[in-house]
Amino acid sequence: VQLQACGGGLVQPGGSARLSCAISGALFEVNVMAWHRQAPGKQREFVTLIRKDGSADYADSVKGRFTISRDNTNNTMSLQMSSLKPEDTAVYYCYTTILVPGPGKFEYWGHGTQVTVSS
Repeated sequence: VQLQACGGGLVQPGGSARLSCAISGALFEVNVMAWHRQAPGKQREFVTLIRKDGSADYADSVKGRFTISRDNTNNTMSLQMSSLKPEDTAVYYCYTTILVPGPGKFEYWGHGTQVTVSS
């Protein structure tokens, strides 16, 4: 299973950006899809997740500014980020869990994509 994230880059404060993540090689059901981020000198933190039924959770720091979506047919997800702040600067990682009958749940991470919010 591979997760390929793209998007991000340099964005001005107050601006918008869109991240995408494509999951390939999944032979079983893709369950939760999520984004985490890691700012310089800080631990990786949860940003948002979306379940297969489309319900989503958000970290308080991004609620109302970020929107996660997914395409279950193509195993892709996107993160629309708006009203970006310098503190949103981080490497953003896509994450997923895949349910395998019998063995259970497996977790996978993408390599990350940089988002820098600066003027």
